[in-house]
Amino acid sequence: MKFISHGAAQEVTGTCHELQIEHTPGKVSRVLLDCGLFQGRRKEAAEKNSQFMFKVTDIDAVVLSHSHMDHVGRIPLLHKKGYRGPVHCTYATKDLAEVMLRDGGYIQEQDEEYFCKHLKASMMECEGPLYTQKDATACMKLFKGHNYGEWLDICPGLRVQFFDAGHIIGSAQVLMEVTENGIKRHIGFSADLGRSELPIIRDPVPMPPVEVLICESTYGNRRHEDVSTAKHHLKDAIIRTAERGGKIIIPVFSLERTQEIVYDLHVLWDAKEIPPVPIIIDSPLASSVTDVFMRHPECYDQEMFSNFLSKQHNPFQFSLVRYTDTVEQSKELNGTPGPMIIMAASGMCEAGRIRHHLKNEIGDPKNTVIAVGYMAENTLGRRVVDPAVTAIKIFDQMYPKKAEIMSIDAYSGHADQDDLDLYVAAVDGLKKVILVHGELAQMTPFAQRLNEKLGVEVIMPKREEEIVL
Repeated sequence: MKFISHGAAQEVTGTCHELQIEHTPGKVSRVLLDCGLFQGRRKEAAEKNSQFMFKVTDIDAVVLSHSHMDHVGRIPLLHKKGYRGPVHCTYATKDLAEVMLRDGGYIQEQDEEYFCKHLKASMMECEGPLYTQKDATACMKLFKGHNYGEWLDICPGLRVQFFDAGHIIGSAQVLMEVTENGIKRHIGFSADLGRSELPIIRDPVPMPPVEVLICESTYGNRRHEDVSTAKHHLKDAIIRTAERGGKIIIPVFSLERTQEIVYDLHVLWDAKEIPPVPIIIDSPLASSVTDVFMRHPECYDQEMFSNFLSKQHNPFQFSLVRYTDTVEQSKELNGTPGPMIIMAASGMCEAGRIRHHLKNEIGDPKNTVIAVGYMAENTLGRRVVDPAVTAIKIFDQMYPKKAEIMSIDAYSGHADQDDLDLYVAAVDGLKKVILVHGELAQMTPFAQRLNEKLGVEVIMPKREEEIVL
């Protein structure tokens, strides 16, 4: 049995891991755990995204943990290059993947058109989008939805169960029962592990006993603020910026983070703790994702039910909120004076409408830009929040950072170092941990703690490194 990481190896984006199982002598099943997009420096990310380091038609199945684009975003390309096997996931992930991938195809098309038209001199050549909306729609026939907790026969030598990861709705940890030469072993995949007490969704469940755990390490050496502090920081920023007559620009992931912040804004408004500032969700994708949220109440926690659903209230819609649909509506926001709150994708500022809002607003000291999620290395979002960077390049032009820049760390949907330590320590029978989905600055101290406290072997694989299990 072999493990090969094709992405999110000593980095955070592009999750794609392969498990090779010799179920009978000479016969091997090959399964992918996720198949996501790389993000970061445009040319480098484009090169990584455009090619697979394995023969696509050799893959027997894909097991998908959740529908964030760094985990699901290359499945249309996988299908485009000839993959015809199943993509197994939860029902909510299947529904979310459909809107996420279709939007991803649209962004690919729009970005390609823009760069070929305006920035051709700075590009090597325009080779067409990675995939189109048509490709995204076509790949959805591969998706198979499942319930948490049911055993699934994936391919010869492999059965899996999904368990709630508490990261976004539908997100799953994966328990794998592997059979080689008549011997059964259990392997766990944490995927992106959430935090306890997040609004809307349930807490992550413990991983059942496994010998090997493939574990994320995004915040392996960092502690988050308490979740309960998030909306208080948000409230203070709104009051402060509104008094200046400025705009609050929030780069968000259309999936989960948008809904979490709208939820908190709803709670704050109901309590009359914020002024009546217009809240614009400038993302057609966020609107579509929110519709999917309302179709999956089985993923919600008790707080969501008590505050809203039990009263038949929509938590994501109230008097201050407006969702935009068209590009024209988005452009109109540029000439509209503040105060107002604009939430737009993408969360790392690498695509979508947020780049236009940053271009127009980051140079005004009345405004505030609030980061509410992880910003990977070499992304525009990382440069926005980096205090050492005084100007940022957007669409090949430099813009000074004069707006107030702040981060609300408490909104993170990833487990922090204390969560991760407790999670791994609670796994019975553990002998080996493979750390993925983390930069070395976060991963290495986490590995040292696991080795010292638990005495388990810890591996931090490089991309394409083969590990024999």
